[in-house]
Amino acid sequence: MRTATALQFTVSLALLTLGRSDFTPPLINISLDKPPEDRWLPLRNHFNDTDYQSLISNVIDTTVPKFVHHAVVPIAAALEKYISQPYAGEILGLSKIFEVNIGDIILLNLAYEITAFCTSIVAQDTKGNLYHGRNLDYPHVDILRNFTVDVQFLKNGQVAYKGTTFAGFIGLWTGQSAKKFTVSGNERAQGHWWENAIAAFLLRNFPVSWLLRQTLEEAEDFQDAVVKLSKIPIIADVYYIVAGVHPKEGVVVTRNRESAADIWLLNPLAGVWYLVETNYDHWKKPPPHDDRRTPAMKQLNITGQSNINFDTLYQALSVKPTLNSITVYTTTMSAAMPDMYQTQVREVT
Repeated sequence: MRTATALQFTVSLALLTLGRSDFTPPLINISLDKPPEDRWLPLRNHFNDTDYQSLISNVIDTTVPKFVHHAVVPIAAALEKYISQPYAGEILGLSKIFEVNIGDIILLNLAYEITAFCTSIVAQDTKGNLYHGRNLDYPHVDILRNFTVDVQFLKNGQVAYKGTTFAGFIGLWTGQSAKKFTVSGNERAQGHWWENAIAAFLLRNFPVSWLLRQTLEEAEDFQDAVVKLSKIPIIADVYYIVAGVHPKEGVVVTRNRESAADIWLLNPLAGVWYLVETNYDHWKKPPPHDDRRTPAMKQLNITGQSNINFDTLYQALSVKPTLNSITVYTTTMSAAMPDMYQTQVREVT
């Protein structure tokens, strides 16, 4: 964690719960200039077949309903008919790299789409600088901590965009396009997810994390990213949280499968200098049993707009229960300061 002022350190001692085993995840370079089947080969430097089989058994076997296993069979058998490139090629490549059934790779990617409990914050300081942070919470936290990776996607040897993900998951829930925008995705629980997901997949709608990654690769700026994330059909409801490089460029896009249900804008001139999104519509109260929003807001209010920075944002994401027993990692980032992108895998006690 970056060095904090004395005041920040005092606040962190009182409110911040850090495990002694927090660590920075491995950094993986993925070349987009290579064929999709070969892109994820660098994972072999960090994970082996046994590791991967353990991941699949822990995540898929305890998360994915049996009927979904059967529903994926025709998708796996005719991969490119149902899944667009380059994702079909990357899935095929992962199955070869780790000698795993293609259907299991598809199921692993779908499983990650179902229960991404999260907290995302966008905040603007008094000088107009934007900061974006997120906690990603997931039930299989013990194994996923060891499979968390930062990924740099390279084009012509240069970083095109960056994100944090899990080994074998080709989508992104967290990412940054330098000097353009940052984005995170939070699950929005609406309806029977698996029925919607499978039906939509067969209609070639995007998984929500794949659209996030595609937007990082293709969008020209903050405005373009918001348009893409608002309009392209996806397989399940989600919240997309986006921050740009200019003052007031902060938004929470509340999505249904077909389009945006709500656009919530940062508005510092009206006192809205931060946005906190968890997994519930911002215009509704979160349920008492899962209120991660209120503690984060209280900490941001204590901090104040003039004192918001990477350290104090990290602290707001580290107040319990915003930080909780299934928090896998915390990322802080700013598109205007891309070198400050930082992920910490959390060990919460």
